[in-house]
Amino acid sequence: MDALRKAVDFCIRHQKVLGYSTVSLLTVAMEHIFSVVVFKCPCNSGNMLYGLSFLLAPAFILLLLGYMANARTWLLLTGGCSREKHVQCSSGRACGCLCQLLRMTAKASVAPLTWIAVALLGANFYECAASGSSLTAHFFCKENRTVCQTQLLQVPCGEELPANTTPERLSLKAQSQLFGWFLIAAIMTVALISTCFSHCCSPVSYLQLKFWKIYTKKEHELFETKAKEHATKLAERNTNCFFEATDPEPFHTPSREDWQKISFLYTFNPQEQHYSMIHKYASTNRGNSTEFKEEGQDHMILEFVEEAQEVL
Repeated sequence: MDALRKAVDFCIRHQKVLGYSTVSLLTVAMEHIFSVVVFKCPCNSGNMLYGLSFLLAPAFILLLLGYMANARTWLLLTGGCSREKHVQCSSGRACGCLCQLLRMTAKASVAPLTWIAVALLGANFYECAASGSSLTAHFFCKENRTVCQTQLLQVPCGEELPANTTPERLSLKAQSQLFGWFLIAAIMTVALISTCFSHCCSPVSYLQLKFWKIYTKKEHELFETKAKEHATKLAERNTNCFFEATDPEPFHTPSREDWQKISFLYTFNPQEQHYSMIHKYASTNRGNSTEFKEEGQDHMILEFVEEAQEVL
């Protein structure tokens, strides 16, 4: 029982890392299925288009799915074309929106980059695409280019490279695997540098950052619970009014302005040290204080809690 509890606690503490790992493993499995079952290189002039479509098109689809699955995407877009949001973005939040877009792109890129890296290591897609490229033909074929290029198109179907190719050149499969490892090394380097940079620029200490993470998690949980309870009570009141033909009892529910106030992207201010928009709303007389205003003109949006979850 203790072992099960420890396993559950470990999963809760590292749920983000486990989530990314699960997405990566599913992407690897999907790439393997596509490579073995679906992919069949035509070994003709369409090699390049066919190979690139399998290498890049699924990655692009996974990127779009990553954006769609990120709740922050809809936080930025919802009401974005309204007059109020237009005024907000034009008054100094463009930098903050750009930072959020970059953060969303980084999270959404986990599955696409995994697909491309695994596909390059497998070499099937790249080998098919490269064999149909005129640049590859110029790279390999020095004599009898027409015949050599025709033979090069048959390489993905099991044929050996033509005998008249330059011997010191790497094979297409070796090139693909080399690019794959370079891509993995580049991803890990960028991830390490960006993580170090975010922690170096953190406006709070390590322990306060840990507390911030705990608070944010609990606030989200309580918000979900309270929202369900409130919606249930409101639905019960309205349905009782309809079926029982009675006048509805007074029932307070947040106004449109209140919802708008807590739906802004949070901007950290070291002088106030609020941990979320709800915290800021509650500490400024339900957002009616003059202190409650957007501060995106002079501060970047700083939400280091999510980036720190992997290491805390």
